[in-house]
Amino acid sequence: MEQQQSTQLHNDDFIFRSKLPDIYIPTHLPLHTYIFQNISQFSHRPCLINAATGDCFTYAEVQLTSRRVAAGLNKLGIEKGDVILLLLQNCPQFVFAFLGSSFCGATVTTANPFYTPAEVAKQAAASNAKLIITQASYVDKVKDYAREKDVRVMCVDAAPEGYLAFSDLTEANERDIPGVKISPDDVVALPYSSGTTGLPKGVMLTHKGMVTSVAQQVDGENPNLYLRSEDVVLCVLPLFHIYSLNTVLLCSLRVGAAVLVMPKFEIASLLELVEKYKVSVAPFVPPIILAIAKTPDLERYDLSSIRMILSGAAPVGKELEDSVRAKLPHATLGQGYGMTEAGPVLSMSLAFAKEAVHVKSGSCGTVVRNAEMKIIDPHTAASLHRNQAGEICIRGNQIMKGYLNDEEATKITIDNDGWLHTGDIGYMDDDDQIFIVDRLKELIKYKGFQVAPAELEAMLIVHPNISEAVVVSMKDEVAGEVPVAFVVLSNGSKISEEEIKQYISKQVVFYKRISRVFFVGSIPKAASGKILRRELRARLANGLPSS
Repeated sequence: MEQQQSTQLHNDDFIFRSKLPDIYIPTHLPLHTYIFQNISQFSHRPCLINAATGDCFTYAEVQLTSRRVAAGLNKLGIEKGDVILLLLQNCPQFVFAFLGSSFCGATVTTANPFYTPAEVAKQAAASNAKLIITQASYVDKVKDYAREKDVRVMCVDAAPEGYLAFSDLTEANERDIPGVKISPDDVVALPYSSGTTGLPKGVMLTHKGMVTSVAQQVDGENPNLYLRSEDVVLCVLPLFHIYSLNTVLLCSLRVGAAVLVMPKFEIASLLELVEKYKVSVAPFVPPIILAIAKTPDLERYDLSSIRMILSGAAPVGKELEDSVRAKLPHATLGQGYGMTEAGPVLSMSLAFAKEAVHVKSGSCGTVVRNAEMKIIDPHTAASLHRNQAGEICIRGNQIMKGYLNDEEATKITIDNDGWLHTGDIGYMDDDDQIFIVDRLKELIKYKGFQVAPAELEAMLIVHPNISEAVVVSMKDEVAGEVPVAFVVLSNGSKISEEEIKQYISKQVVFYKRISRVFFVGSIPKAASGKILRRELRARLANGLPSS
């Protein structure tokens, strides 16, 4: 494999590019057109398999149903640019709704079904959602907001009285699909992310951006091809997360692979499904890899069909890498590195390329094709060379258009030269492999989910018994990181750790719940007043005291 050289530019930026050659990417195509571009080659092959029911949909059926959904949405009055909120577990209807929205020029914003009613309402309001598609079991989470804001609610299963049925969409006439003109810069997906810090914001991902990101992963004659048309790809990661939506679902559909849609993670069910359907590609996150590595009766299942395990959302340590390789010796394990705002994939392991490259332990691969990466000094913004740790920046058509209705946050994240600043600290080694060593951003990663300290701190500070509060991450073997709070009580106030934890848990989804509360006399701050979060994390690492 011929290596492309990094380039020294006249402005002293040292740019890193992929070891693979750039490819032609049809960025003029809408996402749905691009995804189904090669459907004639596999129209009768399995496309979606519902693990919960065993139902199987061919590529021809998925495309037809998605077109019908688009026609049905048009009949409902959904117009180009309108936002549809999906509050769903993994299911075929999620796929039909997403692709149908793309066909009619609408935008999909995805929400975690485990969100509290307040969290769902916040996202629905911020995105100005015109329609909420959900399951009957989640209707209670949206009914008050929907009634107050006059937003329609549709159920994919047995709809309670007064709610729309998803079957109204799937039974529409596909010939009634609206003739909308979709621009490459139109927004097709609007996931929410906390960025490098702060509260969740709508990340505007365009048709051009998502087409580029999928192509970077699976297109070309000699691609970093981790997917083949004969693959069965396990989709257990939640589709509301961009990793699963992009890298698992859309990449699979582009190449003609079968996607086994699993509604939720359960280790025994997962192992049974791998054996039953001969799963060949398993995209995971570290907690699932850990569960597999620790399963005592793994040998009861025939997992020999797995040829590749792809890991993302959080780093996998060497011990866990070695453990899972020992348990699944026939599978190639490779890590990727992503960020919602980056489209999401920044780098991928070349262990899956046709001419496989030896991947070093801890590496998250090399930068994707048709993109540029640089490492900068976080203090001076000077561009750094190999083996020098700094903030990772990426540039290319795949990155977000910006944050919805937040110009200031967009300017902080994407500079005037088009570089997206990730907030992650890493370096590029002599073999163009990327290693993440730290992060500037304050985000806490619980099993790959984002937890923004600012969101929890805002809740803590309004409590009458709390005068100051800071939330930081604490290492956890299973979750990776968990949020913990350092709290200064108001004068004369008394409140227990359990009471504070309960106060927060009533307002947020499970992974944002505070794991521990530490009462301190003061919060460490610099002379400028900036909170010294690193000092608090250091106290945790050293077993606490010193306040």
